[in-house]
Amino acid sequence: MSLEDRKQCRELVSEACASGARQKSSCELLEVSERTLQRWKLNPEQEDQRQGPTGRSLKSITGEEKAQMLKLANSEIYRDLNPHQIVVKLADQGQYVASESSFYRLLRSENLLAHRSKSRARTQQPPRCLIARNPNEVWSWDITYLLSPLRGAFYYLYMIEDIFSRKIVGFCVEENESANHAANLMERSCLQENIQRGQIDLHSDNGSPMKGATMLATLQRLGVVPSFSRPSVSNDNPFSESLFKTLKYCPQFPDRPFQNLEEARVWVAQFVIWYNTEHLHSEIRFVTPESRHEGKDIEILSKRVTVYEKARARNPLRWSKNIRNWSPITEVILNPGKEQNQKNEILTKLAA
Repeated sequence: MSLEDRKQCRELVSEACASGARQKSSCELLEVSERTLQRWKLNPEQEDQRQGPTGRSLKSITGEEKAQMLKLANSEIYRDLNPHQIVVKLADQGQYVASESSFYRLLRSENLLAHRSKSRARTQQPPRCLIARNPNEVWSWDITYLLSPLRGAFYYLYMIEDIFSRKIVGFCVEENESANHAANLMERSCLQENIQRGQIDLHSDNGSPMKGATMLATLQRLGVVPSFSRPSVSNDNPFSESLFKTLKYCPQFPDRPFQNLEEARVWVAQFVIWYNTEHLHSEIRFVTPESRHEGKDIEILSKRVTVYEKARARNPLRWSKNIRNWSPITEVILNPGKEQNQKNEILTKLAA
């Protein structure tokens, strides 16, 4: 760095510190250490004393070689390959241009390391936005593990939930994951809920039981429309994930493995009864899933409004704003799109 550049750097740091900035932050922004700045202040007229090389290194890559490397990396043959594969393929053809690390450094400096030429990363389309305004319109299902007495072996809990009412409409516990078990559970659940063809959408992740031939054939025969999450994206199936967390974090969940399959089935059956008939779900105005599934939540919430209105009438000084919102939730959205998120934000602000 020349004397003029050093002087300018000192002036910039002094000006920044006079305006309230810290010297350390100013030096980091200018990519100069505080120790170097201090040395410049002590000897402002001292020239650079470093005795480094003055010419280009003999082993550095020339401009012509860089141009050749870029041409090869962006060619139709090599544009989809990483530097390791490029170097090996060139060697198989009796040609050596540069090492893998040299290719990596050059491509990184040119911002071509990830995707080159017309090659682009494959993007995953988000799943369909599903809206439930009544029970038995959108179901969500998944499989989770339950510990067994054998280390490394598990029982598998299949569970189907109605996202509108949060009611568990079907479940089973089996010794393995299978599309056959899933298909049988789906058929029993549709029969129990009297589901008609084309009535419901069924959302799940991308596991093999969800996309097995038996399961897909059963869904087609029942007239159920399948919907799938993106691979490795758990947020696309939030209702089932939340249900499993409630199950495994409830106080009654055993702190030891289930001794046998029958014990696991009995415990899960008891949990389902409690969850559907006693659990006051926070996302549906603290009513039970069964009450909401049967349409009884409207009467329950109406009675709560009456109770709160009477309480405010008895002592209005305790109520600076409106009473608690006990209005029924009219729709539940699974995987809302961008426009739906913006709409929800506006409605939230208006409600506040």
